[in-house]
Amino acid sequence: MAETKRFVVIGLGTFGAVVAKQLHKNGMRVTGIDGDAETVEHMQQYLFEAVIGDATDREALSTLSLEKADGVIISLGEDITRSLLATLHAKELGAKHIMVKGVTPEHGKLLQSLGVERVVFPETEIAMQMADRLTWPNVLEFLAIDSDYRFVELAMPMSMVGKKLLETDLKKRFGLWIVGVKDVMSGKLTMFPDSEFRLLEDQMLLLVGKDADLRRFQDQS
Repeated sequence: MAETKRFVVIGLGTFGAVVAKQLHKNGMRVTGIDGDAETVEHMQQYLFEAVIGDATDREALSTLSLEKADGVIISLGEDITRSLLATLHAKELGAKHIMVKGVTPEHGKLLQSLGVERVVFPETEIAMQMADRLTWPNVLEFLAIDSDYRFVELAMPMSMVGKKLLETDLKKRFGLWIVGVKDVMSGKLTMFPDSEFRLLEDQMLLLVGKDADLRRFQDQS
């Protein structure tokens, strides 16, 4: 049996608390640290280890075995200085996979210069996702792959119902790849369907492509 992964959440405010709870729900071992005793107490049921301490104190962080953690999540509100200090200490203490809640673009650049694996701007990401859903109402799921490409799951366009995959020619017409087709009723997923695969109304498409190409496809389907 695979060993349960362990994560350390530094700062248990709104963002940190949500991350810790979801990791706990996913069966992970979560260590959480925050300077507010009441906050830590409220989070105890979701934490394997609950620590009251200053996240900018190198000595306090050194007791958390950051070098052995599968991931370290840092979320210290709007205080950029505290966030940078905690990140610096975490790097020096051997943390390998660090994710930090960003405050400003400049803050993000400083974090990246420290070697942070990912900087998250929750409000920006949520706003972008909401705008995408308003733009493409039949798209069920989005997953950004990089700054240009994304993976989307969308309801089968009526213009494609009854056609074979070869007849859609999405690669040539739109620069899109169909990587899977999912049956809504059974949940069966066909990965990389062949050219003779018949598309039906009660299916969903799994596509990969550039934003502009996906937008063009949506406009014409």
